[in-house]
Amino acid sequence: MWADEDALDAAARRLDDWEATFAGQAQRAAALATRVQQLTGTAHSTDRLVTATVDASGHLIDLRLDDTVRRHPAAHTARQILQTTSAAYADLVRRVTETTRDTLGNDPAGQAVVESYRQRLAADQGGPDRDDTGAAR
Repeated sequence: MWADEDALDAAARRLDDWEATFAGQAQRAAALATRVQQLTGTAHSTDRLVTATVDASGHLIDLRLDDTVRRHPAAHTARQILQTTSAAYADLVRRVTETTRDTLGNDPAGQAVVESYRQRLAADQGGPDRDDTGAAR
């Protein structure tokens, strides 16, 4: 099938290069997955009365309220919590973006990872039963 040994050797080198490329991509993807799983996003309300932290899955894992929130109506505090949690999601996406670029560079697979996070977190924040501020209807 091969006309000469040089062509066979060249084909074998191309296959080896291709395999090495995939192995390298798999290693970088595994490293990215490990790094992203450890990320959190945190935000503070503008008045610093509310602090929210979300984990890599977008779950609220910490919510801190300053004692002075008692001076505000409950509706105001609820809005602050929702807005601050949304800002924590944005911080998480920023961190995922940075980590992905550090690990994969501008690889299209990395861009897909970041876009997937954006879409998933946006869906978690404001599905069909939420208004534009993220508040439940």
